[in-house]
Amino acid sequence: MWDAVGFIRSPITCYRFRCVKVRLLELQTEFDSRLAGTLAGRAAPEPNLRGWAAMVPLDPHSFVEGLRASGLAVLQGTRMALALGSLSQLWGAGRSLADGLEKTAGRALAVELMLRAASLESIAGSPGLGPSAARMGDGSAPGWVLQRRALPTGRTLIMGVVNVTPDSFSDGGHFVEAKAAIEHGLQLAGEGADILDVGGEATNPFGAAPVSVEEEIRRVEPVVRALARQSGVPVSIDTSKAKVAAAALDAGAEIVNDVSGLSRDPLMAALVAERGAALVIMHMRGTPQDMQERASYTDVVGEVIAELDQALARAREAGVAESRVCVDPGYGFAKEATHNYTLMRHQRELLQLGRPLLAGASRKSFLGRATGRPPAERQHGTLAAVALTAERGAAIVRVHDVTSVRDVLAVTDAMRTDGANLP
Repeated sequence: MWDAVGFIRSPITCYRFRCVKVRLLELQTEFDSRLAGTLAGRAAPEPNLRGWAAMVPLDPHSFVEGLRASGLAVLQGTRMALALGSLSQLWGAGRSLADGLEKTAGRALAVELMLRAASLESIAGSPGLGPSAARMGDGSAPGWVLQRRALPTGRTLIMGVVNVTPDSFSDGGHFVEAKAAIEHGLQLAGEGADILDVGGEATNPFGAAPVSVEEEIRRVEPVVRALARQSGVPVSIDTSKAKVAAAALDAGAEIVNDVSGLSRDPLMAALVAERGAALVIMHMRGTPQDMQERASYTDVVGEVIAELDQALARAREAGVAESRVCVDPGYGFAKEATHNYTLMRHQRELLQLGRPLLAGASRKSFLGRATGRPPAERQHGTLAAVALTAERGAAIVRVHDVTSVRDVLAVTDAMRTDGANLP
């Protein structure tokens, strides 16, 4: 039965009708603490909770009592319960209850808690991707498997942007001709890009027009083909259209970067599965033309996690292998500036989804809101965002400028590993 604010009382807890079972939250501020209490249905949300908390359903009662018996502080509300503890304590409680509870529902929640805590813990000192065979909960950062090439591990990777468009918000028109786009992609690869992301349709909300399938293929196919042959790095196709993705895969692309999160073209997921391509699932609502009208959230972090979880389910149902999938929180897509900064502050929480994280904040308008600078002058703001998103667990950053980003990541990764990765 639904209550007055759109939550359901069952083993599955819903955010605005998008459902998750167990969610881990990092309570960093008074705002975070009060929001967690409100979501749980506490009569008087506490302002001073800090650290990690597991938000879990009230039913089955044996699961909640088991968390309390494991030594965790448990606060119950009318909708959910909050179990407070470190990631290792939450993982330990999940493991103990997975072995000890009799009811299937309780054991399933315990396993979910254990896996999510393990995913968050595994990236603490491990920049970049894990081994290709790494899986959720095995203690390693998750790997990302491509069809033909193995991506580097142990450092944060760089995806260089190649826009073959006249109307992209940052560099529209600079590389609209295939020759210029190919030269630009080869330059980015020479500067150290690990992946090249080629796009033929602008996705910004500032007047970019939709493009036909035929025009998009005309723009990207020769660029993808040349870069796949000459760059020495994997090529990604940035599109939400299955026919465009198919043409790019035929031309040598290995990755499909779908900003719609498999929601725009019903044939996309099946195509990716059939072709064995790697996949980036990004969070967005609506289309580039109307997405900012949909930027309404009660709990932006929880809702993005829940909606990405649903997109991952779409990929699984279509037969896409988990090892092929990377997720992207979608900075700048269907989000106001404040949503982007909140999401970035809590970005580490997205790692509980168990897949590598790609972050693309380069030159975005929310950086301009803070700096007052136009897109072409947002390099310093971009570098700050790169350092912060990498420190918060992004395995890959998508950027327009590679050389300066490579230096920022070298320092950020060294900090995360206490210098263990220094030459």
